[in-house]
This record gives sequence, C-alpha cells and structure tokens, in this order.
Amino acid sequence: MRKVVPIVAVAGVALLLAGCGHRGYDRARPDEYSVARAQPLVVPPDFSLQPPQPGVARPQDNNPSAQALDALFGGSAPRSGAERSTLDQAGGDSASPGVRSDAGDPDTKIVDKGGTTRDIVAAPQGDGQFARAVAK
Repeated sequence: MRKVVPIVAVAGVALLLAGCGHRGYDRARPDEYSVARAQPLVVPPDFSLQPPQPGVARPQDNNPSAQALDALFGGSAPRSGAERSTLDQAGGDSASPGVRSDAGDPDTKIVDKGGTTRDIVAAPQGDGQFARAVAK
C-alpha cells in the first residue's frame, strides 16, 4: 500500500503534465495585440457637392420628437386591414385627436368609484348561478 500511493501520485502528475502539451492547441489565430494598417483616405470622385445653405434644415437630421410621434400615432405609414378594423370597432373615427393629452392633463376631472366597481369589473364571467352575498 505504501508503494501504491507514490506510484499513483507520480502517474497523476505525469498525466497533468501531458495535458500541457501543444498537441490540440495551436496558435494559428489572429494576434489581438498586432495593429492592422489602416487604408488611406480617398477623395470621392464626385465634386458636385453643394455647400450648406444657412437656415435650411439638414436632410440627415432626425428629430427624435417627430420619430416618437410617428411611432405612437402611426405617422404616414399605411395601416393594415386588421388595424383599420380594430380602430373602426373601437370608434377610432369619432375619437378626438388629442385624447391622450386630455387623459394625462392634471385638470382632468376623475371620479373615484371605490373598490366595489373594481370588484364588479374584475369578477369572472358566468350566469350568476353560484353567486352569493358576503357580509363584511
């Protein structure tokens, strides 16, 4: 038993050292520390560029507010048939265009109807066969 432990230890160390070999590990990948040479700048062949005019909006400017409004309200993108149908059923043609602003206005009058109305609205659907009154 005394000789088995050193032999197993030597075999384990030899096995660990054998794993450090370069058999399955090659260095044929790009070196992350090397610096690539950049291509030189080239003047474009089209010299018919117009200088910017003062006071004229630049065509590449993107207005984030306009983009947000287009995303919220649809913008000029055509609506699909399902979207038009849903809007027609919801009364989209009779809704005021500023209804979202009215709902968030602090001067909007709000009536608190209490928890009873909330409970009635949240009640599961059914024919009322098993309904019962609960005294609080």
